[in-house]
Amino acid sequence: MVGAAEGARRTVTRYLVTGGAGMLAADLAQALEGRDVTVAARSELDITDPAAVDAAVVDYDVVINAAAYTKVDDAESHEDEAEAINGTGPANLARAAAATGATLIQVSTDYVFDGSATEPYAELAPVNPVSAYGRTKASGERQAMALNPGRTMIVRTAWLYGAGGGNFAKTMLKLASDRDTLTVVDDQLGQPTWSADLAAQIVALADSGTTSGIFHGTNSGETTWFGFAREIFAQAGLDPERVSSTTSAQFVRPAPRPSYSVLAHGSWSDAGLSPMRPWQEALADAFRTGALA
Repeated sequence: MVGAAEGARRTVTRYLVTGGAGMLAADLAQALEGRDVTVAARSELDITDPAAVDAAVVDYDVVINAAAYTKVDDAESHEDEAEAINGTGPANLARAAAATGATLIQVSTDYVFDGSATEPYAELAPVNPVSAYGRTKASGERQAMALNPGRTMIVRTAWLYGAGGGNFAKTMLKLASDRDTLTVVDDQLGQPTWSADLAAQIVALADSGTTSGIFHGTNSGETTWFGFAREIFAQAGLDPERVSSTTSAQFVRPAPRPSYSVLAHGSWSDAGLSPMRPWQEALADAFRTGALA
């Protein structure tokens, strides 16, 4: 674990961030810079180990769970492994948080919905996952809220990209250097979300005094993967006409993808916060700051 201000007892909020090797955790560490925060990678805290979780959560006021099994296609044949991390892990954290009075912020996903909607999914819309990954993330939501009632916040995100780890934006830029043209699906609608924006929003939520609820942590607006790819090319100074469209039927994968992943942002006002900014503005800043270099 990487800790800060270990000797301070205890006039400030102490934060524990799990999933420390991941893209979002790195941005959370930056968003929490200067605060009393510990960022734990899986090698330092295995959230599937209840005893380790109990020992780790002691003395923290806010636990942000950014640890996840995110290999969407692999989860179809390894659902037990995905459930251990995405379902049992949050349950362990929630149980430990309840024992100490800590607040848990559980990061979740648009995949808890089936993608059949025609208007943005409200935060309290019924979940109906159609993939193993979605089922395990929905399991984590249920267990976290049940085991730490009144002190658990769910933050669902989607189409996440950023400086650390693999993601669609970086893949498009890599392929642009290898190929003259690209083909990208144009029949899946969602909200590209910069991980740095999400991290800042999560920290603002933790600071708001709110302790429970479901929030949709996506940049505002909507587009298709094809539209996102063309905007990436444009922001990178490349010709967006190099990107052509196709349908999902041409890219069959083991796990079904939601055709509609647009999330509503109504709950932010309950916490006194504004929804996240438009995705195009966030992408421009990601390029400007070198996050996609």
